[in-house]
Amino acid sequence: MIEIGLLNRDLVALLSKMGHGDQLLICDAGFAIPEGLPVVDLSLTVNVPTVDTVLTEILKYFSMEKVIFAQEQADANPKKLGKLMAILGESIEQETIGHGELKQRSRSVKGVIRTGDFSAYTNLILVSGAGNRWIMEK
Repeated sequence: MIEIGLLNRDLVALLSKMGHGDQLLICDAGFAIPEGLPVVDLSLTVNVPTVDTVLTEILKYFSMEKVIFAQEQADANPKKLGKLMAILGESIEQETIGHGELKQRSRSVKGVIRTGDFSAYTNLILVSGAGNRWIMEK
């Protein structure tokens, strides 16, 4: 029985299927998730868990090279976005798009993690990539 690390078996299974360039959506409680996508629903109640709580934990196991978020998030919740960017770190490439385009792009993600977050537009598409564990001689 696993007693440390990520305990949610569906989340572990989803993350283990991610490869370089695959995209993962972490979304708020109200995001309209497209039909047919694998979803790990972690929502329990209002703001439990939040996107930042989930992001902090999965970054211990998930390497990424880029984050995509909606301009509406920056407009509606700049402090929340600042907190998320601080969790991601300065080295992560950022792409800002409109919320409508983010919803369109969500149709092609490999999987979705739904949270209980009630902060408007708090949705991130994470693009997986090589992390600091990869050895490069030059």
